Amino acid sequence: MEIVAYGVQADEEPLLREAFDRAFGSGHELRCLGLFLNRDTAPTADSHEVVLCSVNDTLDAEVLRSLAQGGTRMIAQRATGFNNIDLTVAQELGLTVARVSYYSPYSVAEFAWALALAVDRRIVRAAHRTREFDFRLDGLMGRDLHGRTAGVVGTGKIGTAFARIAHGFGMRLLGWDITENPDCLALGMEYVAPERLFGEADLVSLHVPLLPNTHHLVDAEALALMKDDAILVNSSRGGLVDTDALLETLRAGRLSGVGLDVYEEEAGLFFLDKSLEVMTDERLARLMTFNNVLVTSHQAYFTRDAVEQIAETTVRNVEDYFAGRTGDNTLVRPEPA
Repeated sequence: MEIVAYGVQADEEPLLREAFDRAFGSGHELRCLGLFLNRDTAPTADSHEVVLCSVNDTLDAEVLRSLAQGGTRMIAQRATGFNNIDLTVAQELGLTVARVSYYSPYSVAEFAWALALAVDRRIVRAAHRTREFDFRLDGLMGRDLHGRTAGVVGTGKIGTAFARIAHGFGMRLLGWDITENPDCLALGMEYVAPERLFGEADLVSLHVPLLPNTHHLVDAEALALMKDDAILVNSSRGGLVDTDALLETLRAGRLSGVGLDVYEEEAGLFFLDKSLEVMTDERLARLMTFNNVLVTSHQAYFTRDAVEQIAETTVRNVEDYFAGRTGDNTLVRPEPA
């Protein structure tokens, strides 16, 4: 059987193939495509029972119906988040949907810190200058993070890893989540209401999933509460931040720095080369004009360790499907006949 994978990155493909070869040998052939799954590309999945998708594929009702009509019965998401999949429609169609519920939390937590430090210490601006042999320090002054307050929004595995690093920097820890994590409490974290966290934190880092109640969690009201010289980092999901409100905040000269590895309209942009095209997304283009904003293209998870774990878990999800099993990674399972 041929299994088709969409949105496969060049560095990801050999790791994905190795995992499939170890599990299936010649039993199943893996077809890796760089194109993303959406309403235009869905017909290419015809006759493929199993489809592997990425976080920037669009699996809305129209796409899912096209897949089901073409013979697809199982969708394996190579990511933790699944806000790009209409699970209700998948259930109605009798599809099995699985995800990767866990991979290295350090990959994302460490990258979030890379963003925080880069905007705090003006690393990108400094690098651009020195490449032009401009060695002035004007405009490059940052500040110590030691002794300041880190606000961690979401204290699951990634948020906890981020908090441990903040603790190592000697920062005071504020957290917000629906449940308190004992590991974070052991670090001295104080759980507070989001209003207090946004108001007191010098650095706010987002580590919650994108759900209806977290959409635009960082809106105009939350941004208004933040200190004028605070740093905001989002390495989770773009929809957590209201981009229009963020642009207004930046235009007002507020926030010391913003590090974004995700963007709420990134589908159709991130993971693709748009360098020879006119950027029609005006909000993203405007974000790029602020010298205290650093945008990267959803690469926080992209370490060899994490991608290997994602590939191996995806293989296990496919194995479970063929064996008629479900597990913790299963998001949708067909109703029994």
